[in-house]
Amino acid sequence: MKIKFYNKLSFKLILVIALILLVNLGFQTIYTLTTLERDLTNSYSQNAYNISDIIKKSTRYSMMLNRSYDVHQIIKTIGTESGVEKIRIYNKQGRVIFSTDSTEIGRNMDKKAEACIACHSQGKLVATLPVKDKIRLFKKEDGSRVLGLINPIYNEEDCSSSGCHAHDKNVKILGVLDVVVSMKHADEIIAGNISSVVTTSILVTFVIAVVIWLFISIVVNRPVKKINRGIEELGKGNLRYKIDVESKNELGIMAGQFNNMGGKLDLAYKEIKEWSETLNEKVKEKTEELKKIYDQIIQIEKLASLGKLSATVAHELNNPLEGILTYSKLVSRKLGKMQQDNEYKNILEYLCLISEESARCGRIVKDLLLFSHRGTDEFAAEDLNAIVDKCILLINHHLEINKIKMEKECKDQPVIMEGDSQKIQQALISLLINAIEAMPSGGTLKVKLDCNEKDAVIRIVDEGYGISEKDLPHIFEPFYSTKQKSKGTGLGLAVAYGIIDHHKGRIEVESTSPKGTTFKITLPLKKN
Repeated sequence: MKIKFYNKLSFKLILVIALILLVNLGFQTIYTLTTLERDLTNSYSQNAYNISDIIKKSTRYSMMLNRSYDVHQIIKTIGTESGVEKIRIYNKQGRVIFSTDSTEIGRNMDKKAEACIACHSQGKLVATLPVKDKIRLFKKEDGSRVLGLINPIYNEEDCSSSGCHAHDKNVKILGVLDVVVSMKHADEIIAGNISSVVTTSILVTFVIAVVIWLFISIVVNRPVKKINRGIEELGKGNLRYKIDVESKNELGIMAGQFNNMGGKLDLAYKEIKEWSETLNEKVKEKTEELKKIYDQIIQIEKLASLGKLSATVAHELNNPLEGILTYSKLVSRKLGKMQQDNEYKNILEYLCLISEESARCGRIVKDLLLFSHRGTDEFAAEDLNAIVDKCILLINHHLEINKIKMEKECKDQPVIMEGDSQKIQQALISLLINAIEAMPSGGTLKVKLDCNEKDAVIRIVDEGYGISEKDLPHIFEPFYSTKQKSKGTGLGLAVAYGIIDHHKGRIEVESTSPKGTTFKITLPLKKN
């Protein structure tokens, strides 16, 4: 089965690693840029402080002599340096007294302006400020960033002496020096670093992802594909397939275990195959034994039925034999008197009677021999009408002895089926004898033969005492009998069931009651 690329384990693993790398590089980029910006800000702050300190020191002498022009020139000269945006000096009232921008000189600054808010944030002048409060970053109208540094000008001892222009000793701050420097170059450095770091991060991520992909393809994907191929071959039944993986990592161990498993499965399959062949031979032997036993059971049931018919057969043979004996004596006497009397015609009649009775005995014995025959197990076209007639003939005198009237309802035309006539006859006789034994007081026994397009249906209807509900589920079980042990083997119905089932038919109790039972036999007709 082909796996889509986004469902592959290698793709998901590379994706996760790439995301982790991107997040890590992102944090590193942010940290690097933040550190760079902080360092640049500190550097520019120090630069602004140095400029401010230089201005204070270079103008100190001129201020003490109150040379305003010299101070202005010094500030203007320093203001022309690269990166210096503006330099100005406020007095303590907030008025600009010196500035590189001449338009600002004499202007009073708002105490809320960015250069003044730090000292006047608490509503009164703060004499001493922390270093971080002296520095401010802001944007000009054109959007460029600038850094401003305010450096208070304190009232030193020399400034309040009579040698100077004399300031009150109680005044601590005389003014503020404000130096503003451009951050343009710093912003360009930061922007360049952002581009460089992002590009580097993307390239590093890509290179690492490619390296990981190659590593996974060689170290993971190839062994996994080999193992998957081995599983497919195993599923196809190729138990001798071996995976060629030389690595000693977990996948190599897994491949080795797979090869061991395949070898064990192959060995087990061979053993199962051998056992299967042995089992088939054993089953075949047992099947042959069961078939022989089944044939013996059928023959036993035939002999049992034959025994039940023996009394009737003896009675039936006794009558013609007595007739034969009587008429043979008469013939002997007549032959002795033939010379004296003309009785030739009577002797011929006696001989005809002897011949008829002898033939009758022969037919009875022949039918018994046919009934006791084992059969051939070969199916042939048979007429059920003829089979039913033969069965009735065999039990006819059994019916007379038990005072049972036989009623037969059959088709006028032949009802042809494929089967063994001897076996079908045995099954029907077994059912008929059971029906006769169920009517000790006599009655009517009906045999009905009907058919439809596919099947022939035989119904045997007696007027006996019926079958109880507890016995009904077991009547076709071998050796199950409701009769006395001396009268039944318990095999009759079981054998009949087996015979009918062998002919792809069905035998069932259609109805039963204390007034009689109806057995229904369904047999398939011969196909045209």
